[in-house]
Amino acid sequence: MSTRINIAKVEPAAYAAISGLDNYVKHSGLNVIHGELIKIRASQINGCSYCIDKHTKDARKAGETEQRIYALSVWRDTPFFTPEERAILALTEEMTLIQHHVSDATYQAAAGLLEPAYLAKVMVAIMMINFWNRYGIGTDMQPSL
Repeated sequence: MSTRINIAKVEPAAYAAISGLDNYVKHSGLNVIHGELIKIRASQINGCSYCIDKHTKDARKAGETEQRIYALSVWRDTPFFTPEERAILALTEEMTLIQHHVSDATYQAAAGLLEPAYLAKVMVAIMMINFWNRYGIGTDMQPSL
């Protein structure tokens, strides 16, 4: 397979704009573990190997346990996640699988557990990782050994 386009090199202004939003998410006050759970779960759904590799490593560095990382794809069937994390993961799944829309029940569950400003940060983080998944998949980014 041939090497794909390096968008950051070819269109640095576009990459800088997207990186600016990513920087906002990083410094928004979103709990680091919540952010990594969002990134891993969306990346699992989207099949982005680069992002799964990166964010599982980042989650471990942030103190996330192996048990919870391994169980993330079956989070509903485990007792490992808090009510807030469950609401965040449900919202992540529905915003990632957007063709099914975000149900009122999922949105209301998240809104009932998270302050409005925090809910907005969670939603922007979900949007951001979905962008990065598409970036990584579209440009064929691969995890390194």
